[in-house]
Amino acid sequence: MMQRRQWLTCTASAAVWFSLAPLLARAGERRFKIGAPDWSLRKPCDAAAFQVAKEIGLDGVQVSLGTVANNLQLRQAAVQQRYKAVARQTGVAIASMAMGELNSVPYKSDPRTIEWVSDCVDVMQALEVKVVLLAFFGKGDLCDDPAGVDEVVKRLKVVAPKAEKAGVVLGLENYLSAEQNLDIIQRVGSHAVQVYYDVGNSTHKGYDIYREIRLLKGNICEFHAKDGKSMLGAGRVDFHKVRAAMDEIGYSGWIQIEAAVPHGVVPDYRADYKFLKGIFA
Repeated sequence: MMQRRQWLTCTASAAVWFSLAPLLARAGERRFKIGAPDWSLRKPCDAAAFQVAKEIGLDGVQVSLGTVANNLQLRQAAVQQRYKAVARQTGVAIASMAMGELNSVPYKSDPRTIEWVSDCVDVMQALEVKVVLLAFFGKGDLCDDPAGVDEVVKRLKVVAPKAEKAGVVLGLENYLSAEQNLDIIQRVGSHAVQVYYDVGNSTHKGYDIYREIRLLKGNICEFHAKDGKSMLGAGRVDFHKVRAAMDEIGYSGWIQIEAAVPHGVVPDYRADYKFLKGIFA
């Protein structure tokens, strides 16, 4: 009788385990993580962004290298250690980096930025992140500026070998089309230079984002989730179709929420996070 009871108990336990196995497998095979940039969390260049991210429930924070005013602060070892400590304390990852200051001090024209981007590769190694967003908006816009594009290609050719050796990627975020970005990548000739794809920006410019994502297969390092002034899922971007395109190109990695916050950062980003997890979990 005891043997029979033990057998029944083991059988029941096995049945439960096998019923849960598909769920456990899916959890272990998770391909996406969802975070937000520190500026979107209203804490630019501030380690307090990690606490806001924790309150929302995000997986990580995209951190800014810094500004001219703070001497691109993450180049300082003490600041790096503070960020790493806060990330450990909150359980929120340092997802990736960004050089938003290039919008005001253009990479295409200001000689200081040559050193900045090179220094950023060192910071990425120190923080153990793989992607940095190089911004090309505002004064740094590359649209209708072939001379500016030529200079960017020239400068990227110099720093790309260092990025390759470090195992990191320089992600170009701009208003150019997929074809124009591919032209830059091909001219640089390095897999360390890829596209940082913002579905909201590209939709705003009138590009077919689902086609572009497929066209950029193997050349997208990370995504921004944005949809103009709308909450995610309430605007023009069909994130189910974005997911389908990502699956076709085999994308796996971070999606950073950079969306509108009509009701406030915490409640709106909680809703956006929940929405995205329903599609990208």
